[in-house]
Amino acid sequence: MATESTGTHKDPVTGELISKQELKRREKQRAKEAHKAAKAPAPETKPKVEAKPSGTNEEELNPNQYYELRSRQILHLKQTQSPNPYPHKFHVTRSLQSYIATYAPEGKIPPGTKLEGVTESLAGRIHNIRASGAKLKFYDLHGEGFKVQIMATQQDAADPDSFVTTHDIFRRGDIVGVTGTPSRTKKGELSISPSAMQLLSPNLHQLPSSHFGLKDQETRYRKRYLDLILNDNTRKLFITRSRIVNYIRRFLDNLGFMEVETPMTSMLAGGATAKPFITHHNDLDLDLYLRIAPELYLKELVVGGLDRVYEIGRVFRNEGIDLTHNPEFTICEFYMAYADMEDLMDITEAMVEGLVKSLTGGSTKLVYHPDGNKGQEGARQLELDFKRPWKRYDMIGTLEEKLGVTFPAGDTLHTEETNKWLRELCTKHNVECSEPRTNARLLDKLVGEFIEPLCISPAFIVGHPQVMSPLAKWHRSRPGLCERFEGFLCGKEICNAYTELNDPFEQRLRFEEQVRQKEQGDDEAQGIDETFIDALEHGLPPTGGWGMGIDRLVMFLTDSTNIKEVLLFPAMKPLDVSPPLPGQAPLGPSGQI
Repeated sequence: MATESTGTHKDPVTGELISKQELKRREKQRAKEAHKAAKAPAPETKPKVEAKPSGTNEEELNPNQYYELRSRQILHLKQTQSPNPYPHKFHVTRSLQSYIATYAPEGKIPPGTKLEGVTESLAGRIHNIRASGAKLKFYDLHGEGFKVQIMATQQDAADPDSFVTTHDIFRRGDIVGVTGTPSRTKKGELSISPSAMQLLSPNLHQLPSSHFGLKDQETRYRKRYLDLILNDNTRKLFITRSRIVNYIRRFLDNLGFMEVETPMTSMLAGGATAKPFITHHNDLDLDLYLRIAPELYLKELVVGGLDRVYEIGRVFRNEGIDLTHNPEFTICEFYMAYADMEDLMDITEAMVEGLVKSLTGGSTKLVYHPDGNKGQEGARQLELDFKRPWKRYDMIGTLEEKLGVTFPAGDTLHTEETNKWLRELCTKHNVECSEPRTNARLLDKLVGEFIEPLCISPAFIVGHPQVMSPLAKWHRSRPGLCERFEGFLCGKEICNAYTELNDPFEQRLRFEEQVRQKEQGDDEAQGIDETFIDALEHGLPPTGGWGMGIDRLVMFLTDSTNIKEVLLFPAMKPLDVSPPLPGQAPLGPSGQI
């Protein structure tokens, strides 16, 4: 909720309650602007094309001046209720999409005519206004990604005498309701000829021009509502995101999975290797963690007999923000009793290949521009092919091939000797790894440097050491390794899965190793979850577990290079706000960080 103002003086222009000092400052600024305007040379007399009833060229006003003028107009309408600028209801008979589908077909309405006897009511936002004298106005009405022209003439108005007054109210960005007759202009453009137009919600701010649009990236992310109003591509991207999530949900539903919800807060942050956010429960006087993964809860449900479960929801990781990471993101995790890593690779390939086909109309290929310069000459582009089967890279084998070394035996990858060997290997190849330089972190850095860049089209990295995977089951034929795979696309991880560890004795040892890593300074390591171990002691069937970051997948499928492009409200650094004047209420921040 926004912070309420504690001011005691009403601004006569905007209607705000502000401090006396702030009111004086504003009046002084307005007097200065009025004096400046009075000193300006009178414009040359030119024949009038169209008289502006307001007497002001609003296009020449700066945003603050426009806001004050428009606020004054709307406050006046609120007082007079002629008309009410914020009505409760407007009955819409058709969406713009339905209107176009019904009346656009050739021959339905001949050019230059109206469909007499038919009345429709539409609503949407005005984007452009064009006038041809005082008695004819054209508006572009936008809504749901569609546009219909309003052709308003005085002769069509139900009350011709109030036509000029009524239409003088409307501005670009206003939401309006239109009741009228379907028609076509002489040039053949589908329109609606209104008998009445009603202001439903005014836009108090100057809308960026339709010619230049909204290009500033920072503004687009902070004011996503404005981005959606002005940029149709943004709207299409988030429709695609919705289609992707719905496809994954339907795919899992058709395999007999049940969607569930698990807690967002818990006393332990488990199920992944990540640094958690901490919050506080006042009534219990207890610090809690925001979840970093739903994994442990979902496996407890499999113990309880829900053999196929999945969850699509938010997780929170207190880590850096960059082009592919956001502190909160959407994950899909599923757990499937009596399945293993191999089954999950088949499911992953089928799911993602089918998803791409549904987006492209049948093709398994997409083009991705890794530098974000689509449309520019010489832009680098990657062709991604999602056709099954995907390429598989064995972690240790590929590292040995790329680095020309032989790794220690798998069952010694957790030892101090191996740690020293890995440190020397990273130093030799200029691979940086910050402290704590554990075996798992050193291996992860080597993989990131030498294997992940190979995965342009989707591919799997397999054969992870157990030391990197505290929740995965040991490999049935390769000592020291575990049955795990990671899916990569354009060099970035998109999914992670393994044959689940269901041995409570081994799980306790793995948790204890994580505690040792935490004591060494690794704040991403997990603690011991006694409830989860108790669940395993009741018997977890052989199970395959899988997780995918939805946001990153959407990035690659929509040719986006920044994760902020695919999040409606991405994490942003707070803007610097000037300190309030004495006696003035502080400006409350937006809900978006």
